[in-house]
Amino acid sequence: MNLLIVLAAFTALQGGIVKSPAKYVNPFIGTEKMGHTYPGATTPFGMVQLSPDTDTISYSINGVYNKDVYKYCAGYQYNDSTIVGFSHTHFSGTGHSDLGDILIMPTTGKLRLNPGTSHNHKDGFRSLFNHKTEKAEPGYYSVILNDYDIRAELTATTRVGIHKYTFPKSDESHIILDLVHGIYNYPGKNIWTHLRVENDSTITGYRQTNGWGRTRTQYFAIKFSKPFNNYGYKSFSGEQIYKGFWRKFNQEKNFPEMAAPQLRAFFDFKTNSDEEIVVKVALSPVSTRNALLNMEQEAPHSDFSRYKNEAFSLWEKELGKIEIEALNEEDLTNFYTSLYHSFIGTTVYMDVNGEYKGVDQNIHKAIGFTNYTTLSLWDTYRALHPLFNIIQQKRNSDIINSMLAHYDQSVHKMLPVWSHHANENWCMIGYHSVSLLADAMVKNIKGFDYEKALKASVTTAKNRYYDGLKEYIAKGFVPEDKSGNSVSKTLEYAYDDWAIAMMAERIGNVQVFNEFIIRSINYRNLFDKESGFMRPKLSDGSFKKEFDPLDTHGQGFIEGNAWNYSLYVPHHTYDLVKLMGGKKKFENYLDTLFTMHLPDRYFENTEDITREGIMGSYVHGNEPSHHIAYLYNITDNSWKGQKHIRNILETKYKAQTDGLSGNDDCGQMSAWYIFSSLGFYPVAPGSTTYYLGSPLVISATINLENGNTFEIKTKNQSVNNIYVKRVTLNGEKLISPYISHSDIMSGGVIMFEMSDKPH
Repeated sequence: MNLLIVLAAFTALQGGIVKSPAKYVNPFIGTEKMGHTYPGATTPFGMVQLSPDTDTISYSINGVYNKDVYKYCAGYQYNDSTIVGFSHTHFSGTGHSDLGDILIMPTTGKLRLNPGTSHNHKDGFRSLFNHKTEKAEPGYYSVILNDYDIRAELTATTRVGIHKYTFPKSDESHIILDLVHGIYNYPGKNIWTHLRVENDSTITGYRQTNGWGRTRTQYFAIKFSKPFNNYGYKSFSGEQIYKGFWRKFNQEKNFPEMAAPQLRAFFDFKTNSDEEIVVKVALSPVSTRNALLNMEQEAPHSDFSRYKNEAFSLWEKELGKIEIEALNEEDLTNFYTSLYHSFIGTTVYMDVNGEYKGVDQNIHKAIGFTNYTTLSLWDTYRALHPLFNIIQQKRNSDIINSMLAHYDQSVHKMLPVWSHHANENWCMIGYHSVSLLADAMVKNIKGFDYEKALKASVTTAKNRYYDGLKEYIAKGFVPEDKSGNSVSKTLEYAYDDWAIAMMAERIGNVQVFNEFIIRSINYRNLFDKESGFMRPKLSDGSFKKEFDPLDTHGQGFIEGNAWNYSLYVPHHTYDLVKLMGGKKKFENYLDTLFTMHLPDRYFENTEDITREGIMGSYVHGNEPSHHIAYLYNITDNSWKGQKHIRNILETKYKAQTDGLSGNDDCGQMSAWYIFSSLGFYPVAPGSTTYYLGSPLVISATINLENGNTFEIKTKNQSVNNIYVKRVTLNGEKLISPYISHSDIMSGGVIMFEMSDKPH
């Protein structure tokens, strides 16, 4: 464990169960390399995600993509030595980025309104910091800003970020509001910024950006616990040719309305030694009036400690949905940090009065549900939302209602692909919203309209101008010469089509079932018996001649190669075994995948893959591989999968700043860890079946929303005893390595008897 990390104090185990799960969360895990998480302050699923940003890297330099920007997807890099300020919106573990809205930075001395650079930090308002003074826990972050001798502390409610700054004695104390700053910035990303000084301690405003979310407006309201003495701003937009009759005013100093594409404002104070100023920042997707309403209802006072304690209590409640006993403290930290990460990706996108901005850019009101955004569905349909269908059923129902509202508002009449702050950013492939709907329906999740869900799914799957679907519907595959990543698209469309068939079966729609169950076998059209791989075809039906099964680029795949993606038939695994020549050949294929060598040249130019995340040619850092180790259950040697699962758990997740072997991708990597630690995994969401693996925990209790508990227990569990000798469910021996969703929801006990020898 990295001793430089400031970890929350550990608490003792009592009766084999963690007394305080939140104490084991380490928000610093995965902040370096590809983890792309942030160590800030948020509540579970909070709209505010308040965190330090450590640099201001531009997306491009002279019009050319800047590779260094990829490190800053979440705004924070552990290896950096300066902090630029504290912004209120962040993504967790994404491979692309946006946000970083409403950055605040306290300073003293000469006023500087440029952030400076990491090499010449004294030229700007940024500050050096030291990890020894950092502290982070669920709902709280603090650090000393060395250049100003200011202690910064952060906490949050769902919609309000709360800062407490402890200043030294100074006649020149400032709080800077940077509306230029953002993550993945480039010239022209900021469209407009606007501020109003409502009184000597309250300001309101908004910022419009054109980024990953191409039409995005963030409204806010800010209240200081102490009146400011002076204020002003500077525009960094260059000379404005036409100024209208606003030119009659001197707007840059003590003028109560400020507007420009690129605006930084300042607020001046005189402070005594150790004087505390609390700053409350409320967000809204709708209006500054709603931002003030959010503040009034969620943060009516200035007692920072009270907000901090309330945030911690919220985390205790959510993390307590699963209580575990582990072999060591690192496993406890990894487990509860993974659970924490699972609860910060998807976020509330709605004001306290139920209003939110829709994908049609109009204002809507959520009636009977909470509206959510940040749906990285290509990643999270695999394990995160199936996890929610066990421990966050009401919330997952609300997420589905948010997706159905998106469908209603969409001019394309499509369910979301990657939902982002009233925008569809179309990131990645497939139409995996249907997987969430199907998984919820077959598992009897209540609270949404099943008929409407099926209609929306069918309409989405028949949009012929979407990403090769016209050719897929006509030919049964996506031709590589018509649409890139064609093999990945075909395989994922086939799985999604099966999910639609399962929805239709659930509600008895025979016509839709028959149509989509036929589409669900389209993966067969790309299997090349000669090579033994899924392989790209051209429009004329011939296989693409130049083909390297180890290469990702130009071979018809995305975030994977033929070796990994040929196994992506999670819905018809036994048919896949048959295609590949039977059980023995299939098992040999799996064996080779996990043991072969993948030369560096196949991933050295790929941002989200390094050698640490690879086992043979199996790439755990990319989601298309996440089900593969569990496929050993359909061979005669399931113990091999158990060996690989434990290896992945113990080597690809570390309680360190670079402890993730790939992007967390809004909680998918973490959800894999949670499921696999508990000993089972949803190979094909849309099915009620979970494949068994090798649990890492000594024991666990899942506290279900229906009042039942499902317990996982182990016998002879140890670091060396990685193989499962025997499994019983409620005292009855299991014959096959599977359990059902109803087994879990009914409550009971599953017992794994572990061994150091394969069985």
